[in-house]
Parts: sequence; structure tokens; C-alpha cells
Amino acid sequence: MRLDKYIAFGLGKTRSEARGIIRDGLITINNEVVRKHNWIVDEDQDEIKYDNELLTYKRFIYVMLYKPAGYLSATKDENYPTVVDLIKEYAHYDLFMVGRLDIDTEGLMIMTNDGKFAHRITSPKRNVPKKYFVRVNQGFTSQDVKAFLEGFSLYDGHKNLYQTKPAQLEILNNNEAYITISEGKYHQIKKMCLKVGQEVQYLKRLSIGPIALDPKLKPGEYRLLTETEQRLLENYCLKGC
Repeated sequence: MRLDKYIAFGLGKTRSEARGIIRDGLITINNEVVRKHNWIVDEDQDEIKYDNELLTYKRFIYVMLYKPAGYLSATKDENYPTVVDLIKEYAHYDLFMVGRLDIDTEGLMIMTNDGKFAHRITSPKRNVPKKYFVRVNQGFTSQDVKAFLEGFSLYDGHKNLYQTKPAQLEILNNNEAYITISEGKYHQIKKMCLKVGQEVQYLKRLSIGPIALDPKLKPGEYRLLTETEQRLLENYCLKGC
């Protein structure tokens, strides 16, 4: 890997900023000052320091975001703010969403630059459960619980008819419930609720597989997944969920 790219990722700088740091003689490789931005580094063998501090390069990062309502699940948009706008600290990693949430839905979103990791979580074959809290305008019944388990015929975003997989509806009170699904089609939960005569008024994703939204996070806040959380989710998916 080129040195300027390594420095940019390691310090969270732009490529031009990284080159300036290199030109200023602030980077050493194996205790030797290197001023060539196109120097090729060995990520596994070379000891790279910035201003005498050991610099660790992260090829992939994994972010837990509390997506607020009003933000698009997109990398950029001309009319609305996007989830990427909330994590500019890691913009140089070119993060993308691991699954999406509607603009008026809030809750847990995972973002990464690791394509294989994202595919394992979003692949329909994995059946990774996603748990939501939902508030509707009227109220669920025991018959609705049965209907969610049996599944519904719905149209996806491309107007193709599909049958939903069994979903779990756990009624909390008259108009609030937990809904757990193992897929994520276009407006799926809202459409499922409409099938039983309920209009969603509030929707929040609480968890993806074994990873729950950190209760310390407020809407718009984020943190990196811990290594334990990352491994837990990967292992969960590799076992077939």
C-alpha cells in the first residue's frame, strides 16, 4: 500500500493532508524518516510512526449508528441529509449501509467498508433477525400474531409480488409491539401492519442478530463496534443464523 493512503486512513486525513504530513518529515518507517508519499509499505512488517507515535492502520471499520428520523439511508442526496453526513469523521473510509431504514424510521444501523461482512448479514440465505419496536394507530390482536407467523403477500419496491417469511409479533400493550423479521424488503413492516388494518406511527430498529442498539447512544450519535461485537455478529451469521 502507498504511504499516503496508509497515513490518510490511519489518521483520518485526506490524501493531500497525508502528503503534507509526509513532506514535513513527521513519518518514520522502521525508525527512518520517509518523505516520499508513494513509498510502498508492508502493512504487516513495517513499523510506521507519526510524530514518534506508533500508527495502526485499520483496513476495515464497523460503525454502530443510531439513525434519527429524517435521514436517508444513502451515501449522498441533493434534497435530504443522509446517514453518511452524520459520520464525517470516517468519510475517507467510503462507508456504506448494512441494510437500510426508511427516512422516517430510526434506530440501529451498521455501516462498514467491508463488503464480505455486509453480504453475510444482508444475504437472504442467512435469515438474520432484525427486531423493531412499533407503535400503530389502533391495536394488535392475537389473530394478528398468527397472521404475521403465516406471512403476507406483498409487493416489493419493484412491484414484484413476494411472500414474507414468518415474522414474530410480540404485543406489548394495545398499540405497541415488537416485530422481528428475517428479511428487509421495501417498507415491509409498514405493509405487514397495513395487512392487519394497522398504520405505523413510529418505528425503531432495536437489534440486528445478536447486536443491540447501544442505549447510551442518542439519535445521530455513533461509535465503532467493539471487536467482540464484530466477531459475535460474524460468527452468528457463519453458523447459518
